[in-house]
Amino acid sequence: MQHLSLIGAPTDVGASVLGASMGPDAMRIAGIAQALRQRGLDVEDRGNLVGPANPQQAAQGGFRHLAEVTAWNRLVFGAVSAELSAHRLPLLLGGDHCLAIGSISAVARHCRQAGKRLRVLWFDAHADANTPASSPSGNLHGMPVACLLGDGPADLTSLAGPPALQPGALCLIGVRSVDATEKRYVNDRGIEVYDMRSIDEIGMRTVMTQALQCVDADTHLHVSFDLDCLDPDIAPGVGTPVRGGPTYREMQLCMEMLADCGALGSVDIMELNPALDVRNQSAELAVDLLESLFGKSTLMRA
Repeated sequence: MQHLSLIGAPTDVGASVLGASMGPDAMRIAGIAQALRQRGLDVEDRGNLVGPANPQQAAQGGFRHLAEVTAWNRLVFGAVSAELSAHRLPLLLGGDHCLAIGSISAVARHCRQAGKRLRVLWFDAHADANTPASSPSGNLHGMPVACLLGDGPADLTSLAGPPALQPGALCLIGVRSVDATEKRYVNDRGIEVYDMRSIDEIGMRTVMTQALQCVDADTHLHVSFDLDCLDPDIAPGVGTPVRGGPTYREMQLCMEMLADCGALGSVDIMELNPALDVRNQSAELAVDLLESLFGKSTLMRA
């Protein structure tokens, strides 16, 4: 039996739009714990972390709410580290995507201690690779990739000691809204990217086959899933929607292939904004996809 822990991180302190702080409870209302238990998982809901409120202030020194974002990421780092030490799979319920800094930093430290190779698949409409010098807004949910690679404020880049990620450990999937400076950053560092044109040209099956090619028994696979990766026609409850994302079936295929690889070790599900949702349909979709990630299959093959 796989042991899994739900960790709620109810904050939108790094985001441009209020509302993602309600995401964890929306997923609970959509039945996430019950759905995963029906997959045969041992599920413990650790409740919500308690951190600073969103002060809704202007950017200072290139960042909005740096102190609050740091406090939340330290909380996430501690909570994810505790579950990994207990040999449980942490499922972080966001909250905005800046929280992946704390989550992936904890996973990176765990992998170094356990002698595991870390592979991070980042599903997102955006590259999230802005730096303080390039960010037009100072919102830290647009900077987690850069911070994890060591380019950001020291309080966030040093949570796990050295930078959490090397470029070769990271793969971006579903990207379609990227600033020019982010394009240069991603290309200069040689980060693997499958944007929507790649998905259109070669298909989601080939994308996932290539993204998982290096995953083996010594790999810890971390999935960081921003719901705005999906097309807003099926997932309207996000703060920064971008048309032209993966379809329901494409994303179901992703989840099933991730489950099939057998290396999943930790998950973030981020940026659900119930204030912008329609009758909680985005939360219900998130739960549906997570069921597939943890083994629910549409296959009718013997």
